[in-house]
Amino acid sequence: MMLKIKRLTDDAIMPVRAHKGDAGMDLTCTTISQELNEAGQLILVYHTGLAMEIPEGYVGLIFPRSSIANKSITLTNAVGVVDSNYRGEVMAKFRSTTDVVPAIYKPGERFAQLVIVPILDTQIEEVTELSESARNEGGFGSTGDKDISAVSEDQSSHETETAVTNSDNAEQAAESSGSEQA
Repeated sequence: MMLKIKRLTDDAIMPVRAHKGDAGMDLTCTTISQELNEAGQLILVYHTGLAMEIPEGYVGLIFPRSSIANKSITLTNAVGVVDSNYRGEVMAKFRSTTDVVPAIYKPGERFAQLVIVPILDTQIEEVTELSESARNEGGFGSTGDKDISAVSEDQSSHETETAVTNSDNAEQAAESSGSEQA
């Protein structure tokens, strides 16, 4: 897949994968602007100076880098979405997680990672009933410890059945091999 990228500023740095096999390409900050959200909180807008043409059928997802743990900011929308038909500058918005001066990424630093993933062409069908499942309508917290022990019991039971089957197969193989030698 070819990802076409256009530099919008001279100081824009092309995304790179730090290591072979990395899912994400690091995005580097060129400038930081500020705005206020509807609650009056300061928002830091990280600019890349890049626009891109993500192929149709794919989406670009912007995730924080793991080094965000060393900072006192968080991505405002958890995961940014860059649609294939968007041609503007790729940016990410962060807000402070502290009431004091936050530790932030600075211009010239890698601040986020871009992951390109395929999207399914999903058709929607309205129905009056959905199929039953083991979880059904269990929501937040419904897969707690009680369910894990049930899964563990099922898994343990399956492992015992497999061990017995393997043991039976080994005995049958030994008997067959003994009768073939006779």
